[in-house]
Amino acid sequence: MTLRLFFHSDDLKANVEVLDCTPCENEFAVVLRATLFHPQGGGQPFDTGWIGESQVLRVVQDPDRVIHFVDRPVKLGMTQIRVDEQCRQFNTRMHSAGHLIGHFVQALGWMPIKAHHWPGEGRVQFKPEDSAQDVDAQTVQHGIEQWIAHDLPRLTSLREGAREIGFGELPAYGCGGTHVRSLKDLGVVSITAVSQKKGTLSVHYDVD
Repeated sequence: MTLRLFFHSDDLKANVEVLDCTPCENEFAVVLRATLFHPQGGGQPFDTGWIGESQVLRVVQDPDRVIHFVDRPVKLGMTQIRVDEQCRQFNTRMHSAGHLIGHFVQALGWMPIKAHHWPGEGRVQFKPEDSAQDVDAQTVQHGIEQWIAHDLPRLTSLREGAREIGFGELPAYGCGGTHVRSLKDLGVVSITAVSQKKGTLSVHYDVD
């Protein structure tokens, strides 16, 4: 099983052991003993970067391993990995913003059911509960801006072996993604649209 260093570290560089490198069409599938690279999943895109001098093209989750697809072979043994900082920061901000939207709209009586934290496609979807209230973009925008202004800190915990992420006094969500250290690092979050179709509420957003 690949040790996910990003569960407890914001580092973007580390020296790790390469366990396997297998040709796969025009790419090479690399397995590391431990990784800083977030694989695609949980609504968050994969990290990019480098394993040694090989460029990481995509990262996927196997049942027990994280597989890194690179553009050239990597030697087995110890090597340095580097996560692309710009890509990571954007994905981290998008995911954290999605959590805030989830918290705010849930307080209005809607249960979050799905989230997509991709560039240009950010959205959180909800199903109504008995107490569901009307939701509009301006109200959501104002609500999350208040939390960002208070610069709530990220809190990481384990509950029954599962990782949970919260901000300040907000409830924690079970989550394997990457998140900002505190909400000031989010920058500007824009609620771009609120739509409803077949009982599902979608809040669309982006970060600048």
